Amino acid sequence: MSKENREVLVHVDHMKKYFPVRKKGVLKAVDDVSFNIYKGETLGIVGESGCGKTTCGRTVLGLYPVTEGTVEYAGKNVTNLKKNDLNWFKKRAQMIFQDPYASLDPRMTVGDIIKEGMENFGLYPKKEEREERVYELLRLVGLNKEHATRFPHEFSGGQRQRIGIARALAVDPEFIVCDEPISALDVSIQAQVVNLLVKLQRELGLTYLFIAHDLSMVKHISDRVGVMYMGHIVELASSKELYANPQHPYTKALLSAIPIPNPEKENSAWYSHRSRPRLLRSIFQKETTFKVLSRYGAFS
Repeated sequence: MSKENREVLVHVDHMKKYFPVRKKGVLKAVDDVSFNIYKGETLGIVGESGCGKTTCGRTVLGLYPVTEGTVEYAGKNVTNLKKNDLNWFKKRAQMIFQDPYASLDPRMTVGDIIKEGMENFGLYPKKEEREERVYELLRLVGLNKEHATRFPHEFSGGQRQRIGIARALAVDPEFIVCDEPISALDVSIQAQVVNLLVKLQRELGLTYLFIAHDLSMVKHISDRVGVMYMGHIVELASSKELYANPQHPYTKALLSAIPIPNPEKENSAWYSHRSRPRLLRSIFQKETTFKVLSRYGAFS
């Protein structure tokens, strides 16, 4: 289906998120970002630590107020909503947090954690219905009914992230921001969680904004990928196109960091080993964005 015929679920238009620092300084965490997320797709956002990925996701969900610009959900402006309208949006848009250890209340059982959203939004009014829904969600994410009475400290990191996924699904959302949901997990567990997210998207028709710095994993799960650098999205393309033919020098630098288990292919990458270290050094030095990008022809 062409982009013109697909339904836009989330529309971000020139969104900015600034944080005041010290006396009169401003940290431009997200600076003039625009993109669409189509219904049923996964948009990946990649970039180095501190580039603004997480802030972008949290601002889209309204966890941070927008400094400037707009966010639309299903055609409705959800920028800086008031309480009543915010509840409408919260029910449809949820988040899976990065740290499965810190995002779960250690004083609550798993069942209570999952039920909390249902109770806040008045879903499943009968206690028996809520409990049955909890058991259903636990089965859906690969856990057992007996786990509902346990506390978060009794689970492994991968299991806790599954609990976080079940909590996000408890209010039947359409859109989920996945904020580096696998970065705190062992490599052996990461693939299981990603495969679970793909399975849930296929079964429930979910739409994801998938934030990560693991480029190979983003390629696996995402339909389109946006590359973020210093608060800007410097390149946005389909996953296949971005990895096969990157245009921006920063994208090339990020992709060059992915290990290739074949020396011949590694040596025949889109630019030589001699130019790659020079590019990486220049990009990661403490220079202004304009100097770095213009030096490598970004504005030519």
